Amino acid sequence: MKAKYVFIISVLIGSIALVLPGCNNNTPENFTIAFYNVENLFDTKNDEGVRDGGFTPEGSIEWDEKKYTKKLNDIARVILTIDSINLPLIVGMAEVENLGVLKDLTTKTRLKHGNYGIVHFDSPDERGIDVALLYRSNYFTPIYARPYLLSFDFDKDDKTRDMLYVKGVVGKYDTLHIMVDHWPSRSGGKEKSEPKRRAAAKLVKSVVDSIFNKNRFANIIIMGDLNDNPTDDNVMKTLNAKRIADNDKPDELYNLAINKFENGEGTLYWRSWDLFDQMIVSGNILHGNTYYKLNPKDIEIVKEEWMLYKRKDGIKVPSRTAGRNNYYGGFSDHLPVYIRFSR
Repeated sequence: MKAKYVFIISVLIGSIALVLPGCNNNTPENFTIAFYNVENLFDTKNDEGVRDGGFTPEGSIEWDEKKYTKKLNDIARVILTIDSINLPLIVGMAEVENLGVLKDLTTKTRLKHGNYGIVHFDSPDERGIDVALLYRSNYFTPIYARPYLLSFDFDKDDKTRDMLYVKGVVGKYDTLHIMVDHWPSRSGGKEKSEPKRRAAAKLVKSVVDSIFNKNRFANIIIMGDLNDNPTDDNVMKTLNAKRIADNDKPDELYNLAINKFENGEGTLYWRSWDLFDQMIVSGNILHGNTYYKLNPKDIEIVKEEWMLYKRKDGIKVPSRTAGRNNYYGGFSDHLPVYIRFSR
């Protein structure tokens, strides 16, 4: 009989983390790791101190239990599309309000069959949105987790979401270092907001460097909505996430989204396709010096017809839930991305 492990993750002051017990060392034959910006997954309560008033029954979009339940089921439908048989092993998420909505998502939808655990910390973000990690507790065992606070010396009043770091083991074999990011938006324009994303890239780079200093063969996966494209300076230069080449090094980062972006594909649309939702990995994962192999060495974008809205100009874009005080009933203004591993 395989041993089961119950573990505890330290809770930081002012933060909340939940990791469900009962994890074990089952070994999956293959698995997917996904990231999805779910666009404002809010409950229906108005919480003091955050700007969530629009997502209440009295708010501008009349956000009630019926709309909330539809949102949960829509997200579950998209995640099931990634891997309907096994369900994704890990799902990084952005724009979730709190631990409660994640519990509802994993226990009150078809995702309940995945036995998902949750890693989440409340962040100081003014909109009340956080990042989080879902994981199939039969196959993945977190052993450490913490948030990294992102702040700005040049704008001390701006409170934004933390970045989430999780270290864990797949089955009995590969240790993964996972970061879930949601970098500052382009509100006010790309150039004006760029210093904040540069600060985010520097923070991620510092975490990555600290991991490599201990183990240059570490398996690192950075996933998230970076609000920059793969070839923008903050990603390619500051973070130093390169394109895959023949001389890849184990202790450097490589962006699996570059090819898709340069071929005109994207995960959200505003005037043109952008590919803000990315997966960046360390060279050791690319070289296959792991029990599980990454194949193909590229992200996949989930883009089903029922997830899209056809605009008046004929362009099909992600069908969003709400915007500009209007409720549209769509899934999200972002498309999810994923990568696949096999033995």
